[in-house]
Amino acid sequence: MYKPFGMIPALPTPMNEDKSIDFKGLEQLIEHLVDGGMNCLLVGGSTGEYSLMSMEERKKVIKFVCETSNGRLPVMAGTGCHRTEDTIELTKYAAEVGADCALVINPYYMTTSRQGIIDHYKAVAENSSIGIVIYHYPDATGVELDPELINEISHIDGIVGIKNTADGQHTSKLIALTKANPNFAVLTGFEHLILPTLALGGHGAIGVVHNLAPKKIAKLYDLIVNENNLKEATKLNQELLDLYNVIEEETIPGTVKAGLEALGLPGGSSRLPLVPASETFKSKIETVLNELGELRLKQH
Repeated sequence: MYKPFGMIPALPTPMNEDKSIDFKGLEQLIEHLVDGGMNCLLVGGSTGEYSLMSMEERKKVIKFVCETSNGRLPVMAGTGCHRTEDTIELTKYAAEVGADCALVINPYYMTTSRQGIIDHYKAVAENSSIGIVIYHYPDATGVELDPELINEISHIDGIVGIKNTADGQHTSKLIALTKANPNFAVLTGFEHLILPTLALGGHGAIGVVHNLAPKKIAKLYDLIVNENNLKEATKLNQELLDLYNVIEEETIPGTVKAGLEALGLPGGSSRLPLVPASETFKSKIETVLNELGELRLKQH
């Protein structure tokens, strides 16, 4: 069973002017990321606007990314839904069309107990032929899973990792608790924590700046994990800090889409209630990408 690792971009979903999905643009983005040396593709995550899509649209996007990747990169499909039954249905579909694992957000809004959270993941994993990655994002869900609870869930058959969009203390404790589990990967969801997460023994990062500077993000991973060169990794991480910072100045995915358009790649608008980046931001992200040398690689 595939266990995710490395640098994994959370794909935004390019949109046409009428807010329909721009599949041609999505194909261009996938080629950009394959060429950029990414380790896996996340489709249908928060950045992909999954919560603003119908179930049918979510299925179409997952299938398209699997078919376009065509085995060149593993695909992680966002399949989390409010109902456990719907999550199982979408995860089964993702497996059928070629996804290698599924990203499942923890239950939220309909507040449940610790046991309810465990039972949710157990039910999804038991009914899936691909590995399940926990999606922990307390800033968005209002539900925090403590490291001990995550460690307990990590021992369920079929649970292969976590996207931990939580602070460094939480992530470091989680790495320590799960390090003896060979079937479980800890991936940070915060770009600022890529370096410390990998240095502490984490397995990778799922992020949005990966879409804008994939080769540099891939190099950061190689320097730490494969070359054990923390000095050069720290230097490269310092160069990337302005990009990490600027991407959060306005609403994601609007900021990421603005960055893609600065690179000559399709972004488009977002569906309400999400809004596009401001003109001020567009100018700022172009400056940051230019300073990183990314605009010299601009596609025409």
